[in-house]
Amino acid sequence: MATQTIRTTCSYCSVGCNFTATVEDGTVTSWKPDKNYPVNLGRSCPKGFNLLEPLQSEDRLTTPLGRGADGELHPISWEEAFTRFADGFKKVLDTHGPESAAFLSTGQIPFEEMAFLGALGKFGMGMVHGDGNTRQCMATAAVAYKQAFGFDAPPFTYTDIEESNFLVFLGSNAFISHPVLWNRLKHNKDKKVVVVDPRATKTAKAADQHIQIQPKGDLSFLYAVTNEIIKNGWVDEKYVSAHTIGYDELAAHVADFTPESVEEVTGLSAETIRTFAREFHEAKAASFWWTMGVNHSHQGVRTAQAMINLCLITGNIGRPGTGPNSITGQANAMGSRIFSNTTSLYAGYDFTKDADRQFIAEQMGISVDRIPQKNSLPYHKILEGADTGQIKALWFIATNPGHSWIDHNKFLERMKKLDFIVVQDLYANTETAEVADLVLPAAGSAEKYGCFINSERRIGIVDKVMDPPGQAKADFDIFKGIAEAWGLGDMFAAWNSTEDIFRFLARVSKGKPCDISGITGYQMIRDHGGIQWPYPADAPNDEVHRRLFEDGQFYTEDGKARLLVTDIVPVPEPIDEKYPFVLITGRGTVVQFHTQTRTGRSAMLRKSYPADAYVEINPEDAERMGVSDGDSVTVTSRRGHSTVDAVVSDKMAPGQVFMSMHYPETNPLTFPAFDPYSFEPNYKWAAVRVEKEG
Repeated sequence: MATQTIRTTCSYCSVGCNFTATVEDGTVTSWKPDKNYPVNLGRSCPKGFNLLEPLQSEDRLTTPLGRGADGELHPISWEEAFTRFADGFKKVLDTHGPESAAFLSTGQIPFEEMAFLGALGKFGMGMVHGDGNTRQCMATAAVAYKQAFGFDAPPFTYTDIEESNFLVFLGSNAFISHPVLWNRLKHNKDKKVVVVDPRATKTAKAADQHIQIQPKGDLSFLYAVTNEIIKNGWVDEKYVSAHTIGYDELAAHVADFTPESVEEVTGLSAETIRTFAREFHEAKAASFWWTMGVNHSHQGVRTAQAMINLCLITGNIGRPGTGPNSITGQANAMGSRIFSNTTSLYAGYDFTKDADRQFIAEQMGISVDRIPQKNSLPYHKILEGADTGQIKALWFIATNPGHSWIDHNKFLERMKKLDFIVVQDLYANTETAEVADLVLPAAGSAEKYGCFINSERRIGIVDKVMDPPGQAKADFDIFKGIAEAWGLGDMFAAWNSTEDIFRFLARVSKGKPCDISGITGYQMIRDHGGIQWPYPADAPNDEVHRRLFEDGQFYTEDGKARLLVTDIVPVPEPIDEKYPFVLITGRGTVVQFHTQTRTGRSAMLRKSYPADAYVEINPEDAERMGVSDGDSVTVTSRRGHSTVDAVVSDKMAPGQVFMSMHYPETNPLTFPAFDPYSFEPNYKWAAVRVEKEG
């Protein structure tokens, strides 16, 4: 009996846990979290323990499907699938031009496959537009870092959680969304954990202090804290002078944000704000940790930068236990941000710069004319293009916006206007696949090769531990087949494996902030237990944990970070008499993930979360409406309505309700507002009413 031991990276959240699989004669006989991997140290959440079960589901798509004359999807061969794909997209592009078709990608596939998709779609097929699912997840953090630091560069390493003595989780329910990361707090014996969140989440209840802020009061709160820091002379003036630009503008902007002036919008007492500012100042090592509670906002970028500002002006950056630290959502959202060839050329090069385009063209051995000279439309503008007729064809890869996109009824209406839709996924019964003309069966993460990049910039190996079912193929092989059908075989002749693409990306990253030119290949990543970027060939650093900006040098032209501010903008959809509640959405339980495309197919996980959609209502509001726990209620917004179960809970403040993002009943209600810099949707505020059924 042939026995192998294979280590691979979990493909759910961004923590980047590694698992060790024992494979005997092609069958996985053991699946355990790796005790030696520096990320999870032998720990896992329930999703990771059950990663393989959904891949073995009877629902798996095992053959390509094409929509027939009867309007139904029918099995077809790969040869026919590739032909249909090429014919469908060529017809649209030839008829309507290079801006008439687009792809919408994911944070769930290895970045080498993302890179292949970006080159195939833009350089090969000739599409101008293609965006990633990061737009629903981490675009806000990416833009905030880029504007402040000169590059999308989360500065931290996970050991900072263990070394910080004042940790602020703002808009982060890490207890359930990133439990392995939260678990590292137990190694920190000298700490205070503060949670700033409208909801009394499990994270808030496990913290030393919960600051229960009003929804969208976070930017005013942070500006008031900044004002207190400045007014009391708690600024690290030496650091500010040497390493930042914009301090005078920052000080002038926040001068009117006194603790008293923001009491109403934040729902916090002036004393609470002053105490927080003093404790942040007194901390030896203070840190911010945020996720979607910040990113999903109409002013998310500036909110993230308000935390960045506070860290910069107090010198809480580049030292152990410090930093403005964004916890990424999906397993490979970081890979999508820097290597997918969507919103920027590989490694942070720019589509709009001739020199950058020329460099990438030379490295790929293609004509520079094949590279678009303009940036792609962002996700929401691509979908708006489907509405206006600009976009005629869409290709979805490992993503399910038919469930997840904000105000999703409008999404489904727009899909009816398209000439051609292709979905590439594990299953044919997702909301998005059900409206497709062509569905391509893809392999899951444990069924192929590549790399993910986690929240702390660690590149982790994705190794194959099992074969995909039926005729399902790795996304790499699907892209290769499409390239051949399109007549692009020569363009991608050098890419015969994902490792070939990795070496290309390592080469083009040389000299960039995300330089990984010193990583020779997959075996080096396996041997090192993952490698954080940067890892340049001319200055390799084999320390297991490395943070950025220890020297105070940033990635701007002058090496200084920018302090950035903005005016407060009112919420896009205020509550009123007809819609008196604020609807907040977010993660439900530790055993659910996104649209439940995978977790919903695990019998073990399904036992641990509510089968039906629900809305959490404060007891005072429930009593006033005559609603009891378990009653059927209808939640209505200006865009739609959903009938769900009532959960009477003190997690919510009066006037606020919560619905979990994992259920399809939620996004018909959400309001389509977007951050002006990152274009990320605001899932955290919609005006609704709640009515008891019957």
